Amino acid sequence: MKQYPLYPAESYATVREMMESVAKKYEDRIAYSYRKRPSDAEAVRISYPELREDVAALCTSIHRNGLTHAHIALIGKLSYPWVCSYFSILAVGAVIVPLDPDWTAEDLAATVKRADCSAVFCSAEIEKTKLSAILAVTGISTVVRLDADAEEDDSLTAWIGEGAKLRHAGDRSYESTRLQPDAMSMLAFTSGTTGQGKGVMLSQKAILSDITAGTQVIHVTPKTVAVLPAHHTFGSNLSLVGHLFLGAEIYISSGIRYLLKELKAEKPGHMVLVPLYLESFRRRIEDAIREKKMEKEFSNLVKVSNALRKTGVDLRRKLFKGILDTFGGELSLVICGGAPLSQNLIEFFDNIGITILNGYGITECAPVIAVNRNRYQKPGRVGMVLPVNTVKIREPNEEGEGEICVKGNNVMLGYYKDADATEAAFDEDGYFRTGDIGCLDEEGWLSVTGRIKNLIILANGKNVYPEEIESALSSIPGVADVVVYEGISRRGIAYNTTVAEIFPSEDYLKAKGIEDAYAYFHPFIQEYNRTAVPYKKIGLLKVRTEDFPKNTLRKIMRFRMDTSID
Repeated sequence: MKQYPLYPAESYATVREMMESVAKKYEDRIAYSYRKRPSDAEAVRISYPELREDVAALCTSIHRNGLTHAHIALIGKLSYPWVCSYFSILAVGAVIVPLDPDWTAEDLAATVKRADCSAVFCSAEIEKTKLSAILAVTGISTVVRLDADAEEDDSLTAWIGEGAKLRHAGDRSYESTRLQPDAMSMLAFTSGTTGQGKGVMLSQKAILSDITAGTQVIHVTPKTVAVLPAHHTFGSNLSLVGHLFLGAEIYISSGIRYLLKELKAEKPGHMVLVPLYLESFRRRIEDAIREKKMEKEFSNLVKVSNALRKTGVDLRRKLFKGILDTFGGELSLVICGGAPLSQNLIEFFDNIGITILNGYGITECAPVIAVNRNRYQKPGRVGMVLPVNTVKIREPNEEGEGEICVKGNNVMLGYYKDADATEAAFDEDGYFRTGDIGCLDEEGWLSVTGRIKNLIILANGKNVYPEEIESALSSIPGVADVVVYEGISRRGIAYNTTVAEIFPSEDYLKAKGIEDAYAYFHPFIQEYNRTAVPYKKIGLLKVRTEDFPKNTLRKIMRFRMDTSID
């Protein structure tokens, strides 16, 4: 793989300024690559100058069509046309409204209307299945098809082509449009795990200052593979924007079913992922070890490797080369967030030579608040706060735990058309209240204990953070996911019974079936209860036959769960 230094990130006021700068700074590098069809042997490579020209051409067409200050819905899976649209909408001065393509047609239509969109940029799949419902509700007449045929006037290809002709003829009108870094530029609707999502108003200043801070403290490799949902700020701001700051190549995956094949072909040095992918990778590794009956050999090799590391000798890349080759052979770093990450998962990959950087963020903070560093990590912590943030713990208890509150340039402007929710989201000192419980230790490391909305308050006044217990139970063999909550009767009466609801892993279900699940998991729960403090003991075990309801980042949506126990 071609190697070159990644320079420290510069600070940019607007996306337009960033695009112009990186095109010159990295004129000999590839910005994005992808395969038109997953079966293609060769990938399409788009250089930094070519990306800049495509964006400038599309900006020109957006400007010519009177959408310079419009709200524009962007709906589709991650693709190069999606990327071009994303940067162009921001660079021209419009407001981008990136939406989850997996939402129902009714939810998309309602949100596009709620966001006051004047145009829709969408994929062919959305056009076929959901666009008519969106147009019926909103009355929008301007639709740009991201992957339609080039000869169609309303395709993205045609808009870029027309814009390129205008620029060739000397049209620079869009560049004369003044951008306001502090104004709303993105309207991001949270997918929500505890209820209805809100419209988060983010400025270009918020997005770019957060990414600048992140890229100054984390060192990445020259190439990554992007696979996360692009409509979410974790997928777009980190994977798409952050890497352009540093001159890296971003290969756009065709989807999870093709990911391992793409990793072998593209050989990325690092990735940005959510825990689901790491759990899937670990299961694949462990399955291969079991099939070869090498469990003992692998365990011994880890012990030998870790002993050597204590003497300053690191042979992980050689000792575990066969495993690492599964992921292309170059993968050495994963930046992980979007959901709680267990320490044992971090340690598993560290043992074989892949560093996992745990981080923490929220859409309202564009999104990163804290992250571990490449050579500076602390177990059980989500990292040190980024220099763009000031974090305080609100109303801490005797253990220093309280609500995590944030102030900084990366914090949102507020919730769209929801003054009451905006007012409630900030405290008297102007700090954004995340709704997460955590603490800062004496060295400045941030830990996250749980969500306020998930908190269980027992009759004796004790507080139980479900996430703490879930982390302990997730290490039980055979557990795919576990949720802890207070049992409620069907009449809405709290029983003060702490329930652990487990969804078994696919491996367990194949091996034993759901019939034996209670008998299998019960001894593990008993063992947990034996060492747990009284108010953190599990009172009831439930085992489910279907996966928990999840959003596109694979976070469990607790508000959709049935927590009744009678």
